[in-house]
Amino acid sequence: MNKVYLQESSIISPLGFDVESNFQQVSAGKSALEQHPDFDQQYVGKINDDILAAYVEDFQIPNKGSRIQKIALAALLPLIRNRKPQNDSLLIISTTKGNVAALADQQIEAALLSNLGNEIAASAGFTTAPLLISNACVSGLMALSVAKRFMQMGKYQDAYVVAFDEVSPFIQSGFQSFQAVSPERCKPYDAKRQGVNLGEAAVASYLSKEKTTNGIHLAGDANINDANHISGPSRTGEGLFQSIQRAMQEADLQPNDIDYIVGHGTATIYNDEMEAIAFNHSNLMEKPVAGFKGNYGHTLGASGLLEAVLAAECLRKNYMLPSLGFESLGTSLPIHVLEQGTAANIYHVLKTASGFAGTNTALLLSKD
Repeated sequence: MNKVYLQESSIISPLGFDVESNFQQVSAGKSALEQHPDFDQQYVGKINDDILAAYVEDFQIPNKGSRIQKIALAALLPLIRNRKPQNDSLLIISTTKGNVAALADQQIEAALLSNLGNEIAASAGFTTAPLLISNACVSGLMALSVAKRFMQMGKYQDAYVVAFDEVSPFIQSGFQSFQAVSPERCKPYDAKRQGVNLGEAAVASYLSKEKTTNGIHLAGDANINDANHISGPSRTGEGLFQSIQRAMQEADLQPNDIDYIVGHGTATIYNDEMEAIAFNHSNLMEKPVAGFKGNYGHTLGASGLLEAVLAAECLRKNYMLPSLGFESLGTSLPIHVLEQGTAANIYHVLKTASGFAGTNTALLLSKD
């Protein structure tokens, strides 16, 4: 079966407007989470609008449409300019909320994901209709999985994936209703974690079947829904465990082969506990694990792709990024949370994501 490689990527986030800047900021332990006046001084990770406007102007991003549309195009268009999409190129758009902010002004049509997707595709010059993936917080990682499968089936020659979400008072209030928002910067896997913070980002990646110097092999993937609860993760970790097992089976890897794990790490009580259980059942409890929500907050539909792109960069640089905010383990079963960035020869990274309604995705990224 054809191999699929993650090639060039682009990141638009509060920590920087390219992959290298984001990698260096996370490596240095920087956090985008700040108390924001628009959110009652709660901690959120928000892109500075003045910096975004300057970037849009400097790089001639179409200055039209909604704010979220501009952020998405700011991530996608640099890849398009380097490599024009063909008639057999796939565009996958991943978002959980899209332009939900339009509803505050009764702009119903503008809030429809299909309209947003078509506008982005047209601005980027795609002739094929985009595929929209909106499957809670696994959306960004699942987008890579779906692109990989379509390409292996021979449906498309290459693929572009763009994942994005923005923070808004509406979304913040939803997470507050679950009593899941931390009053301080979130601490994935830590004993004193109090919940999640929200953030925003847009990430784009180009995938092809060509083996290149910087290409990272998407070696195995799986998506399992355990249907545990509309918002609460499984207490047994069964769905995530099965996703990991099937991804490893496809990649023909054993637990000892895994060098590093980039988890979902929302810093909520039940998500982090569920992940620890799944990692233990997978015999991965001794593998270094990091979560990047302490750097960015939870960027929803962008989070899986954002963290996968950083994981791929870890493979390229032979460097494991740390888990910001961790001090002491807060899960019932042991896991090895990485407190400091570490240089090491790494060949296989497991990226996981979980979301509302019992969604779970596992993806293995490997040096070929």
